[in-house]
Amino acid sequence: MSVALLISTYNWPQALELVLSSVARQSRMPDEIIIADDGSREETKLLIASFKSRFNLPIKHIWHEDKGFRKSLILNKSVKNINSEYIIEIDGDIIIHPHFIKDHLKAAQPGFFVQGSRSMITEEKAAEILVSKQIDFSFFSSGLYSRFNSLRCPLLSVLFVLDPSNPFHIKGCNLAFWKKDYIAINGYYNNFEGWGGEDYEFGARLLHSGIKRKRLKMAALAFHIFHKINSRANTGPNDIIYRKTLAEKLTYNHDGYEQV
Repeated sequence: MSVALLISTYNWPQALELVLSSVARQSRMPDEIIIADDGSREETKLLIASFKSRFNLPIKHIWHEDKGFRKSLILNKSVKNINSEYIIEIDGDIIIHPHFIKDHLKAAQPGFFVQGSRSMITEEKAAEILVSKQIDFSFFSSGLYSRFNSLRCPLLSVLFVLDPSNPFHIKGCNLAFWKKDYIAINGYYNNFEGWGGEDYEFGARLLHSGIKRKRLKMAALAFHIFHKINSRANTGPNDIIYRKTLAEKLTYNHDGYEQV
């Protein structure tokens, strides 16, 4: 099975460097890496170019002009450039465990998408690793909270597959799905602008279309680098879109993947 790692980023090359360094040490490498860039400056382009020689696989940098937070649009543009049948999506501030790709592929199953979890790196620890470039984390590491999410035990992972709580609260920072399922619901909704809600709405349409959610715990570990909270200025309009999708049980949006 072919798999793409889809990484979203915006103007934080220092974090992206740590993320790509964690990708470089995977026990099972992805077949391609696609970086969905929402309008970063030249420094990010140069960083990505410097990593291309470290990977014996395609790295595609998909960029569009910075016109504000348009993550949904750049994700759709990026998926257009993916050749693999399975997609693992992370944010550009997520350091991944060496068995991250391997664990996700073990959990992959037709008719399901997979929601992983994350541990949070504290502000102090984040400042430290951005200088030291130290990316080794475990359950016993200092500077973590949501520490349970840093425990890897694949044999016990099956105990947490079904999650009856908050089935629609889907987070794109550690998410995996089949490309054909993505296309069937027309991907992310391009009308989301500003922070928040695009992953919830996308996940809701997957669920409405009959794709089931599988929760992944104690496997595919991810570590989120602390950053200041993004502007919530546009959450009102975005929430209206999401609530409409829930209320009408929508499965398809008319301004998404096919329209880019």
